[in-house]
Amino acid sequence: MAEAPFTALTSEQLIAANLTGANLRYAHLTNANLSGANLTKAQLQRAGLYNANLTGANLTGARLDIAFLVQADLNQANLTGANLMGANLEGAKLTGAILRQADLYKANLTGADLTGAVMIGAKLTGAKLTGAKVTGVKLRD
Repeated sequence: MAEAPFTALTSEQLIAANLTGANLRYAHLTNANLSGANLTKAQLQRAGLYNANLTGANLTGARLDIAFLVQADLNQANLTGANLMGANLEGAKLTGAILRQADLYKANLTGADLTGAVMIGAKLTGAKLTGAKVTGVKLRD
């Protein structure tokens, strides 16, 4: 995908799409359905993923620094090694998500549902977890 200041994909249906390594920096993906999509190593810096459906998506090694994932559905998503530094995940659903070795430095997880998430080796320095549901979160092997 060509470099652009932004890509408007609002409300798009990208179910199970193969977007491996895609350059989606600054993309507008509000309400997009990316459930089951392969976004391995995708570039999503500063992307707007408000209320996006990323259920079961593979975001291994993805760059989501300063991305806006407010109210996004990331249930069962694989975010192993993802960079979420400064990302806004307020109210996001991350039930059963895999966040092994993910970098959540200064991420906003206010009110997020992390029930049963696997966060072994995740970096949480400066992360805001006010009101987050953390029942059953796995932090160690």
